[in-house]
Amino acid sequence: MRLRTILLMLWAAALALAAPALAQDKRIALTFDDVPRGAGAFFTPEERSKRLIAALREAGVAQAAFFVTTSGLDTPDGAGGEARIAAYVAAGHVIANHSHAHWHLDATSAEAYLADLDRAAAWLKGRPGFRPWFRYPFLDEGGRDAERRDALRSGLAARGLRNGYVTADGSDWHLEQLTIDAARAGQIMDMAALKKLYLQSQLGGIAYHEVLAQRTLGRSPPHVMLLHETDLAALFIADLVAELRKDGWTIITADEAFADTELAAAMPMVPHTSGTLTGMIAWERGVQPPYAPLWMGTEVMSLLFERNVLGQAE
Repeated sequence: MRLRTILLMLWAAALALAAPALAQDKRIALTFDDVPRGAGAFFTPEERSKRLIAALREAGVAQAAFFVTTSGLDTPDGAGGEARIAAYVAAGHVIANHSHAHWHLDATSAEAYLADLDRAAAWLKGRPGFRPWFRYPFLDEGGRDAERRDALRSGLAARGLRNGYVTADGSDWHLEQLTIDAARAGQIMDMAALKKLYLQSQLGGIAYHEVLAQRTLGRSPPHVMLLHETDLAALFIADLVAELRKDGWTIITADEAFADTELAAAMPMVPHTSGTLTGMIAWERGVQPPYAPLWMGTEVMSLLFERNVLGQAE
């Protein structure tokens, strides 16, 4: 009964999405975190990078941004990571700082956290394609600790780094982990159902944040989509781009997206600084989240994965 209720809610949200929308200039940039990642459910890191580069080229994405976590270079899967990052840049994409150790800020001192991002900055400095953007791991900008939040904001400014914020998110990292766990358990996955769930979750996350942005900012901003360097992206990013274009979206460069002056200057003062910039600004301004499009949380995604991707494959 619980799953049936959830599916009915998703169906109602789909109907809401099908309603006529106001004409708007919908633009979005694609960004990928946690580069270089280890092996996923389907590919080696080298295979994934080659497939992702080819898929972005096939989809006509001129520039995506890859946020580098330099500790990934120190793992067994990190061998060859530097060459894979260089291959992204050679294909026209850009790279930026995602820290060294990928810590939660709300569990780390500001001093240690800044030293950690400096370690990543030392590796990135002078490399082709580098942009002075820093993306907080877990989108955690200090949690409930205002002093720590403000120390990091000052620290970034002193280093000439800008917040590599996110305005739209579909929790692709969770779906990727579900596939990894299934592969390790020897479970068979229905790839057509997996593709559908990937597209539903990412398109739903974008649609949700677009409605929230319209209500909060009074406009459709140049969105920054949070993705990760995953096997799922290598498999389905071209399909995602095609669906976005069908829905009237233009894929823009990360340079263009981060040039938005209002969003670049935004420093929300909210009780818990974490998550998408869209969500934090809405919270600061007292804007309630929309009922539809429905946000597909990780619990819903897990249920649909078990029922549709694993259940249909058995």
